[in-house]
Amino acid sequence: MTDARALRDSPAEPGRGSGEQPERLPWGEVPPVPDGADLRARIRALRVQAGRMIGVLDDDPTGSQSVHGVQVVTVPDPAESERALAGPAPTAFVLTNTRSLAEPDAVALAESVAGDLLALAARAGRPIDLVSRSDSTLRGHVLAEIGALDRARRAAVGRGHDAVLFVPTYLEAGRVTAGDVHWARIGERFVPVSETEFARDATFGYGTSNLREFLVAAGRGAVAEHRVHSIGLTDIRRGGPDRVAELLDGVGPGDLVVVNALDYADLETVALAALNVEATGKSLLYRTGPSFVRALDGQEPKPALTGAQIWPGGHPGGHGLIVVGSHVGQTSRQVEALRSRCDVIPVELDVPELLASGDPAAYVARAAARVTEGLSRSDVLLLTSRTLVGGAIGDAGLSIARRVSAAVADVVRRALAAGPSWVLAKGGITSHDVAVSGLGIRRAEVAGQLFEGMVSLYRPVSARERAVGRPYVVFAGNVGDERALADVVARMSAEAGG
Repeated sequence: MTDARALRDSPAEPGRGSGEQPERLPWGEVPPVPDGADLRARIRALRVQAGRMIGVLDDDPTGSQSVHGVQVVTVPDPAESERALAGPAPTAFVLTNTRSLAEPDAVALAESVAGDLLALAARAGRPIDLVSRSDSTLRGHVLAEIGALDRARRAAVGRGHDAVLFVPTYLEAGRVTAGDVHWARIGERFVPVSETEFARDATFGYGTSNLREFLVAAGRGAVAEHRVHSIGLTDIRRGGPDRVAELLDGVGPGDLVVVNALDYADLETVALAALNVEATGKSLLYRTGPSFVRALDGQEPKPALTGAQIWPGGHPGGHGLIVVGSHVGQTSRQVEALRSRCDVIPVELDVPELLASGDPAAYVARAAARVTEGLSRSDVLLLTSRTLVGGAIGDAGLSIARRVSAAVADVVRRALAAGPSWVLAKGGITSHDVAVSGLGIRRAEVAGQLFEGMVSLYRPVSARERAVGRPYVVFAGNVGDERALADVVARMSAEAGG
């Protein structure tokens, strides 16, 4: 099993409340973590008192890795969102998959979904916080989607947001912010995120790790430096919620606020301050990684799922289907470890051959037949060829990615008839298309995670008949060490009695 420390929820978590910090941290000394034992309870109380809802527009299905007991809606259907947001102070994710779309399409979809959520809240007579959840390594249509959600609010209530909090922190995966610089844990050390492979993304690449500079650069001249502020660790840890609220009160309408955080207590301090500011009548918008959603919801951490929680009625038998579409080097290394350690039957979709095929449907049908036959004997690994198609960048690259992902999802849909006991999808776009087109999921509950704070297990509520209730594991492309994928597959197979 993967060393739990490699998958912890925060580099500062071992010293939460005691001021301890890991050794050799590149951002230098920071104030100790305060005792934040009551922060979550205070957040929950404020939300219940106001009847406040949280609607998370998620650019791929991996954004719910830090939460549990919430529902995920995979389609832009207001009725499904209304069901997911039932309860005294509910939180729901609506998958937009916008990172796979060209910017104009992403903006149009985000604005439409936000409008639906705002209309739903208005009918219920309740306030709602909109969260644009995105990749913690800064990939995505950042400012374009922020603008889309702000326009939706202007159309709904006549005014935009008073400030936008930018919180890409994903503590569970070692993405933290200190000194306004976003850091990524790679192995045993932290490096500025612009020095990682994620910054070289063919579509969403970037050149700075300083988040204030990142936002100015992303604005391409439309974002002035004086409109980008930050809340530092000293403000959070020494000043507490009152100081953070004071800072939020002082920013101008629509200004951007970078949030520094190394620990959940940091995020919860900011979340509590934000709720207090909203109680005075102000409206805040959030662009975040996964961790801040848990803080804003006031959720308690939940241990990794046990076998009894994965299979509450006992395992039905059979084998699992592992689907890998992510092409980051981290995923490719995980796939190699999986193949060397676990007994899986590989079925590869050769991307150049698929794209060049005069009859792609026939190609997909042959692949599905191999998957179906393999599931009768073992777990099956369905993966795309690891070599990227040359010259595919920008919208062209996204177009190819969509075609390939659609083919993968079609294979899954056809193979569903073989009744895999569980399905795992690796990669953001892949996990969305497998969920929606492959398994027909319209709404699912996040049961929890297979590791503390990452790799979510969905329980489909509304889906194709053979998929309802069947565990669906959502595994981001950019998390976990080299052993993580093999660990998950070994665990699912072991829990299945294999």
